[in-house]
This record gives sequence, C-alpha cells and structure tokens, in this order.
Amino acid sequence: MFEPRAIDETLWEIPADARADMRVPARVFADSELIDAIRGDSSLEQLQNVATLPGIVDAAYAMPDIHQGYGFPVGGLAATELPDGVVSPGGVGYDINCGVRLLAAPLSFDELGTRKEALVHEISRAVPAGAGKDSRHSRRGAELDRVLTDGSRAVGGDDDVERTESNGCLPGADPAAVSERAKERGSGQLGTMGSGNHFVEVQRVEHVFDEVAAGAYGLREDQVTILVHSGSRGLGHQVCTDYVRRMDAVLGRYGIELPDRQLSCAPASSPEGESYLAAMAAAGNFAWANRQEIANHVRAAIGRVLGRKAADATRQVYDVAHNVAKRERHRGRDVLVHRKGATRAFPAGSGDIPSDFRAAGQPVFIPGSMGTSSFVLAGEPGSMERSFGTTCHGAGRKLSRTAARRQIQGADLRRQLEEAGITVRSPSNKGLAEEAPFAYKDVERVVEVVERAGLARRVARLRPIGVVKG
Repeated sequence: MFEPRAIDETLWEIPADARADMRVPARVFADSELIDAIRGDSSLEQLQNVATLPGIVDAAYAMPDIHQGYGFPVGGLAATELPDGVVSPGGVGYDINCGVRLLAAPLSFDELGTRKEALVHEISRAVPAGAGKDSRHSRRGAELDRVLTDGSRAVGGDDDVERTESNGCLPGADPAAVSERAKERGSGQLGTMGSGNHFVEVQRVEHVFDEVAAGAYGLREDQVTILVHSGSRGLGHQVCTDYVRRMDAVLGRYGIELPDRQLSCAPASSPEGESYLAAMAAAGNFAWANRQEIANHVRAAIGRVLGRKAADATRQVYDVAHNVAKRERHRGRDVLVHRKGATRAFPAGSGDIPSDFRAAGQPVFIPGSMGTSSFVLAGEPGSMERSFGTTCHGAGRKLSRTAARRQIQGADLRRQLEEAGITVRSPSNKGLAEEAPFAYKDVERVVEVVERAGLARRVARLRPIGVVKG
C-alpha cells in the first residue's frame, strides 16, 4: 500500500495516482505519532477505497481518530456532488445518527458532594442499558411514525430542540421507506442506551480554555455535566442492513464498480438513493428522539436525587450527530456530506447554529474514554476551508474489543476506575473491558491535532466522575 506523505504538520496525503481506481486523494489529519497508530489496521486502505466513489469531490478525508470500520473507516468523511454523486449507507454506518448530547446541571462538583454515587445509581435505573434492551414503553404505528418524522420535537421541549443540530429533525424523512422489521426492532427502544461504546457519563468541568465561548454555552469551571452517547439502536441498524443489500443488487444497473462491496451505493438522485436518504432521515430522527428521551430520564433521576428545582434548571448545551449524510453547500457546490464517526463543526457566524452560539461557533463534543477527559470544542473557519465543516468525534480505537479483553478483566477495570473516584454502573464486565481506556488513542493528542489544523478550538475539558454503560 502507498504510504501517506506529510503535506503539513497536521495533514497527510495518499495521492490520487497511488491507485488507478482512485478519483481523488485520500487525506488524514494527524501527527507523526497518530499516523503510526493509524497504520496498525486497514483504515488507510479503506480511505483509499472511499476515494473511488462516483461523484466524490476534493478528497476522501479522515480525522485523527480514524480506525477500521464497515466499508468506510470510522472517522471518515466524503462529500459527493449532487444531484448525481452517490450516497453510500456504509458512509453513514449501522448506527445512523449516533451522536452526543451534553447537559449542564446547576451545581458544582463540591455541591454534589456525597450524592454523586446516588445520582449515578439513579441514572442507571432510569436509562435502560445493554444490547437489545427495551424501554418500558413501546411506540408503534402512528406514534412511532411521528417520532420518525418529527425527531426530538416528538418527545422534547422547545429549549432542547433549539439546542440540537438541525433542531433534532432531518428533512425528507419518510416512515414508509423504513421496513417493518426496522420499525419492530426500534419500537421498544426509545430512551435506551444500547451497548458497546454508548454511555451516560457524569462529569465535572475540570478546566475552561475559552471563557467567552464557555459562557455562551452555559458552562463554568467545576460544574457538573452529563454527557449522553447513543444512536438509533436496532432501527438504524436494520435500515443500513436493508439498503446495503438493496444497493448491492443495483450496482451493475448504474455501472458502478467498487473495490469493496461494503461501499455499496447508488446515485443520490436514483430511486434507491432517494429511498435510502428518506429512511436514513427517519432513523436519524429516531436517534435524536432517543437521546432526547434519555435526557428526559436523566432529568427525572436528577429530580429524585437532587430535587425538582435542580432537574428543571438542568439545561441542554447541545446535541450533535456523528453518523449521518447531509445535503450542504460548500465551495459553491451542492454536496452530500457523509460523516461517519465525524462531527459537524460550523464556525462563528453560521446561520445553521443556534443564535446563542453564533458568536462563539458551534459546540462540538469529543468523548475520551471512561478514565480520561472529554472535550468541548467550538467550530473554526478552517473546518469550512479544509474539511467540509467537520472535525473528529472521539479518541478513536487503537485496540479491537477482543484485544482489549485479552489485556484486562472487567472486574479489574471496574476496581481501577472506582479507585480513581469514578463511580461505575454496568451490567456487563465483558462490555466494560472492551471499552478500557487503553483501547483508545490519546484524546488529548487527537484534540490538539484538530486545533492545530484549524478545524475546532478547545473550550473546556471535562473529567468523568461517574459512568453508566451497557
């Protein structure tokens, strides 16, 4: 495989002539240490495969948290020119609109005091966690269709909706494009966390880097925050499964040849492309409603432990997706931006972010791992110039789940986290071991790269004090 070469201190490139089928270069935001870690799996080869997609413009991009995924690498970004550039379900992923939502509580870490463990425990009781776990209330028929059409607004209030990317609702959603099997899988899962790397984490604001932006976001040093990470559960997984199969069957009809069938795609303007985008939007709306319902459960838990006044004063900072394809205009072109494990990061002045944040830039949340920091960033103009308004979404795996389990037992990790002052609630020691902090890249280094690249800047660092996982 052709080795990436450094273009500048934060950008590496595999040129388009490295392979005969590449239409554009493959570019990675990284430093020399991160690029060495990235070489450890097949993600660079996958990024070159993405560069073969019909209609792709500029380059196939990856963020410093890139790692191997299904078809597209996680941390990958591709913009295809509309109307005839392709849409690829693999460029969104199986967990459509997996994303993160940050809530800010009206008290400090010291004020929380000895109630921390009770709060984490109550959140674990309020938010169902685990593979296949259902909520206590099923939604079917017209009630589920409303969620698929309206997103956050189906279960949330105006203040939360205003502080959600795209107001928590992708346009063009069509419940009829979602299979009955997908609807059945999602019918009981609204307000549930799932498993894997999904979590609800109680944190404290350890340090503020940008006082003005933090003030606009409603954050202050030592404040208690709650970060929610979840997606579209079984419904989104089934939508991806359905449409990968459907697009794989019509590749020949559109004269599309691919180096990897996991990239199966169709022109965005084709019947298959339009149908997928309508189903993806519906699944994305389900995910926003899911995180909204989790936030509702978290507030209820806060009310039971800290009182109704604290619950009512717990405000949403923002909610942002990191697995989605969106129609946007960049560099004078109408494009479909595939972000798979990558976060929108629009800068100050953008009309697509809430007015309260417009002078600071769009909030971006970068989770670390259970034992490391997470970061609040703000989008910078460089993201529009260099990466279609995009930055990273996390630290990024460096070890597989199997490799992580070989190195530590879940019970040992639980004990280590508790000794570090982090209250842990997880029904699965196996799942806990798979998400061990050492299985991930250094989030501080990842964030430093995107800041040096001009994609986003640091606003605050958050430190975990309690974690609930599936």
